[in-house]
Amino acid sequence: MVKVKKRFVCQSCGSVASRWQGQCDDCGEWNTLVEEAGATAFSAKHDLQTGGRSISLIGLDSEIALPPRLTTSIAEFDRALGGGLVAGSATLIGGDPGIGKSTLLLQAAALIASSGKRVVYISGEEAADQVRLRAKRLGLGNAPVALASATSVRDILTTLGNGRAPDLLVIDSIQTMHSDLIEGAPGTVSQVRASAQELIRFAKQGGTALILVGHVTKDGSLAGPRVLEHMVDTVLAFEGERSHQYRILRATKNRFGGTDEIGVFTMGEEGLAEVGNPSALFLGSRDEAIAGTSVFPALEGTRPVLVEIQALTVRLASGATPRRAVVGWDSGRLAMILAVLEARCGLSFASCEVYLNVAGGYRLQDPAADLAVAGALISALSERPMPTDAVLMGEIALSGEIRPVAHAALRLREAAKLGFSSGLVPRGCTDAPGGISVRRFGSLAQFVDHSLGRD
Repeated sequence: MVKVKKRFVCQSCGSVASRWQGQCDDCGEWNTLVEEAGATAFSAKHDLQTGGRSISLIGLDSEIALPPRLTTSIAEFDRALGGGLVAGSATLIGGDPGIGKSTLLLQAAALIASSGKRVVYISGEEAADQVRLRAKRLGLGNAPVALASATSVRDILTTLGNGRAPDLLVIDSIQTMHSDLIEGAPGTVSQVRASAQELIRFAKQGGTALILVGHVTKDGSLAGPRVLEHMVDTVLAFEGERSHQYRILRATKNRFGGTDEIGVFTMGEEGLAEVGNPSALFLGSRDEAIAGTSVFPALEGTRPVLVEIQALTVRLASGATPRRAVVGWDSGRLAMILAVLEARCGLSFASCEVYLNVAGGYRLQDPAADLAVAGALISALSERPMPTDAVLMGEIALSGEIRPVAHAALRLREAAKLGFSSGLVPRGCTDAPGGISVRRFGSLAQFVDHSLGRD
């Protein structure tokens, strides 16, 4: 009788151990090792060079038609995808519970089905009637979408194999699917990997655009094995705060387009609506000059987005410990900017509480925002408003140097479209579009003197 080896798989990182232990050696998580059936141990070696079938090899210069794209008729969704869904591709979309993943996919599925394509929507979390109620609330009750509630991958593939392969298949969600060929409960590493592999194989063979919905962990990363992100062609992250109406669909991986492209939506009573001009969403009214604010032209993929950075400083009594609070930016980078302002420019924040916020709930990761943050801090400390018609960008080095940023002309061009007439930029920024004047700075000390009216 063939002996089956036992193995213990970490549900966080997917590493395999021969025995159970409380902590995973690879990722350091506790109580994540679960026993799963291992592969059968063969007593004889198999010759891997015989018994297979020959595969055809082609050259890079072969004339093969590129796979067609399936547009969703939602411009922001298509933008994040790189122009639409590719036939035979697999897309993974993740986001916090209640952020609007199912709503967005139901809207896209209804629009594609209304254009004459065959669309199948499989829900493993809700009953079919629940999905129909949501569709009716969104005004999509008459869309010709084939709907089912199922969790068995074998049943799903058997059903889809009886007729013409669908143009779009939505699985909501992959963590609820299970394969009877693998032992383990739905959501375990082996089940997620095996279920996704079978569904992706079906999509590749039939030319079906596959969309998988994925759960996220408490820190915002996709749940399950990281191999799932390697298996799919595109990974989309649906971001946003429930307290804000906006949602951002961000591409973190795309084999058919650029990464870091975003689509912006607003959540309303009738579902998700597109935002054609995201800058207007993240910029507040700037009719009146207010100390402690500056405008930064961020860049998401190929799309410039103007956001407002707000700073507040509060003087404390002698001996009190000042607080530093940041929303929407890296707290470590704020500490660095404050240190450079003190060491290189002579400004003192030691007796001040400092609060920094990116308006609209937007999250910034671009180092080019350093100068805009410094401008907001200087304005808050001196109570001198920054010019309302100016945008600021530049990376600050520990030496106090202001370094150039990428795609400065594209950022300034977007600012000019929205009525800004000037830009405070690094010295290395040479390209400036028409309609906007630039003031260049080589060091942070020069920028401080200009902001305080000392130049």
